Amino acid sequence: EVQLAESGGGSVQAGGSLRLSCTASEYSNDLNCMGWFRQAPGKEREGVASIRSGRGETVFSDSVKGRFTISQDNVRNTLYLSMENLEPEDTAMYYCAAGLTYRSTCTFGPPATWFRWGQGTQVTVSS
Repeated sequence: EVQLAESGGGSVQAGGSLRLSCTASEYSNDLNCMGWFRQAPGKEREGVASIRSGRGETVFSDSVKGRFTISQDNVRNTLYLSMENLEPEDTAMYYCAAGLTYRSTCTFGPPATWFRWGQGTQVTVSS
């Protein structure tokens, strides 16, 4: 079973940058989606960015489009989330996830299904 481990969270001031990493314990042919989700206190978990393995097609939430970039290093089995121009509203626990879809892009909800989750890494943005 694939295990996911996030790192790179921290505290920054508004306008700052962070890069999150997510390392998978192994490669799995059964999972073709990798993504980042976040959950702020008192709010539901929301999708932030996803990437379709093999195709490289990405999806971003409207709130982060133009500020966040998702990428993956298949040699290192590592997923990245580069975050720029951070805002206090980006404060949340960020989770890495791996899943499966039959489409060309990995949606945050159906038809993509997310099977594996990391423990999360905290991002705090102060104004």
